[in-house]
Amino acid sequence: MLFSEILGQEYIKSHLTKSATSGRIPHAQLFVGPEGSGTLAMAIAYSQFILCNNLNAENEGGTESCNLKFQSISHPDLHFIYPTVTTEDVKSKPKSLDFIGEWRQFISENPYGSLFDWYQLLGVQNKQGEIRVEDAQEILKSLSLKSYEGGYKIMIIWMAEKMNISASNKLLKLLEEPTDKTMFILISENEEDIIQTIRSRCQVLHFNALPEKVIAEALISYKNIEPRTASKLAHQAQGNYNKALQLLQENSEDHFFEKHFVDWVRAAFRAKGNAAAIQDLITWSEHIAGLGRETQKKFLHYCIDMFRQALLLNYQTTSLVYMEPKIEKFKLENFAPFVNGTNIHEIFKELSDAMYHIERNGNAKIILTDLSIKLTRLIHKK
Repeated sequence: MLFSEILGQEYIKSHLTKSATSGRIPHAQLFVGPEGSGTLAMAIAYSQFILCNNLNAENEGGTESCNLKFQSISHPDLHFIYPTVTTEDVKSKPKSLDFIGEWRQFISENPYGSLFDWYQLLGVQNKQGEIRVEDAQEILKSLSLKSYEGGYKIMIIWMAEKMNISASNKLLKLLEEPTDKTMFILISENEEDIIQTIRSRCQVLHFNALPEKVIAEALISYKNIEPRTASKLAHQAQGNYNKALQLLQENSEDHFFEKHFVDWVRAAFRAKGNAAAIQDLITWSEHIAGLGRETQKKFLHYCIDMFRQALLLNYQTTSLVYMEPKIEKFKLENFAPFVNGTNIHEIFKELSDAMYHIERNGNAKIILTDLSIKLTRLIHKK
């Protein structure tokens, strides 16, 4: 993967290539950045730069056979760890190595893909992914062997915040006593969820969300989008290149979530003083409860964003509003007056609580029905 193919993040590219060229390579680094900022793509390009002895701040000019292996993400000294779940083929104790084929497909299709996209590819259904102690044992096994090509052995741990306690403790021991010419790159969207003892042993690099201009130029260059549409999509993506790519698709998750959100608030409006309409909310809750926990959490995040947008519109800060609902007869400006300072805190609290309970394997149907009835009251609060 070429550094020139990675969008933006020029300072980080320069820092990584200069430090590698001068031989100052930390044994553990933590890349922290929001979804769609290019943390995984940067980690792979950086690994290629080190393993292939490339020159001039680009992945060219080094060992040609090594660069070829990176095109198919199959270099023997590059190892990956990522969240997994049990599936039809792997019925117990899943580990990253069991899904290496799917992982290579995921990276080749979109190195900016999100954790939700990865779970969709695995078909998680009602399960929640995590990095287990079996993966930590696999790290120990892989790094105890000598490198195939005599250089570094690199371990990329994607979504490191998904490590469970057992895996975190085992990794901590490896970080405290690293073997020679071993390098760890941890990637995270939320560094606070990684235990402090691991964070303190890593050199942290923070990635910013991508500027609108960079996303728009990428859409024009790589996807042949006309400039006006590209600028509009870049604004809606809010620094997330993966979201910009999804917005190009007619059946993207945002369109799917938008429909369910509109159905939900319409049912909540009708339910005020109308006992018969409560059945619509129960039916809605049953439907969302059947989508799987990761989809439910993603949907509740979407709802929080939608309520925030409505509040900003209500308070006349239109320059900060980027969502444009496409559902027929639903206009954000008509919905906005119902979201205000008296109810927004409670709405956010209820949505956050619902996410918390779903994450801890609560009964989704009961949680969502309770949330819906509370929303009926809150949305009419003046």
